[in-house]
Amino acid sequence: MRYFNTSGPVDPQDHYCIPPLAHMDLDYVLNLIRQENYFILHAPRQTGKTSVLKALQDHLNSGAAGNHRCLYVNIEAAEACRWDIPQAMAGILEVLAGRARRVLGDNSLGGIVTEVLAAGRPAT
Repeated sequence: MRYFNTSGPVDPQDHYCIPPLAHMDLDYVLNLIRQENYFILHAPRQTGKTSVLKALQDHLNSGAAGNHRCLYVNIEAAEACRWDIPQAMAGILEVLAGRARRVLGDNSLGGIVTEVLAAGRPAT
């Protein structure tokens, strides 16, 4: 049974919502991506930014907008380690590798993360 979600990302199968990509000018954003430009999604809390980015991720990964591989990755947890840059980077890379496994079915980043973290550690 669907309901109105009042916190966190919206799942259209579980929640009543406006289709997330209707919140943006999709053609404009896809054009920016094709031109290898960036864009900023800026809006107040609880207005659907995460839902829009996850829907854009799914749209890009579906092949509907060309040959893209896209991940939404929340790196907020690295803030807790902001004074320990190697630890923060390790956390970010591990989240990235985990999302690549779950979203893209790509296990290749796990080994790369291990190599990058090993290369960044000082020799003892």
